[in-house]
Amino acid sequence: MAPRTIQSIERAAAILRLLSGRTHRLGVVDLAGELGLPKGTVHGLLRTLQHVGFVEQDEETGKYQLGAALLHMGSSYLDGNELRTRALNWSDSLAARTNESVRIGTLHDGQVLIVHHVFRPDDSLQTLDVGSLLPAHATALGKILLAHHPYAAGEIAKAGLTSFTPATITEPKHLERELERVRERGWAADIGELVGGEVSCAAPILDRRGVTVGAMGISGPPVRMLAARQLRGELVANVREAARAVSRELGAIPW
Repeated sequence: MAPRTIQSIERAAAILRLLSGRTHRLGVVDLAGELGLPKGTVHGLLRTLQHVGFVEQDEETGKYQLGAALLHMGSSYLDGNELRTRALNWSDSLAARTNESVRIGTLHDGQVLIVHHVFRPDDSLQTLDVGSLLPAHATALGKILLAHHPYAAGEIAKAGLTSFTPATITEPKHLERELERVRERGWAADIGELVGGEVSCAAPILDRRGVTVGAMGISGPPVRMLAARQLRGELVANVREAARAVSRELGAIPW
């Protein structure tokens, strides 16, 4: 005989799964229709989830999205994530060698989920990005992940490529050409495409199957990252070397 389950918890979990999908904001009517439940039942579940911080309601639209409490709880998973664990020492050394901030990301629902972040080794004010989601088409980390995924780029292109600065790639054909370049040279760049006045460089992290499971990169201002409007060669070499070291840790490259 199968063990009994608690129906309200199963329903709450179903709501959270729906809110973590491609449409990140849903109303009571949307959720009730998806779950085949009365609106009153769904509304009661949402009120409880909102009370504990698992969901938040947008004041303008009245729709719901995942709440900050889940992000904090998720950090315990990120701490145990093998990719992050294997990359700790190498990301620290990369930050020390380049004097820039280091981020490691994985692909999550067409975006880049930051699983590890090392601050730039200076006294400047910085914000921890672990757990945040970045647009894949406008970041060096994202370009690496899209370039080595069979269909993710096509999906986000269909949904529309949001412009963040005048340098952001917004045309699907342009993105396709850019990802081909990334595959050819083995690294990616973002020169003011997400944030004006910020440059990033990233390289792929492979696992023992040879699959790209993450990307590792650095970010900084153009004056330090660029020479003659191109990424400094020594910075690219440092990023690629660190990403290869993590890949070795994961069994992709023999020692």
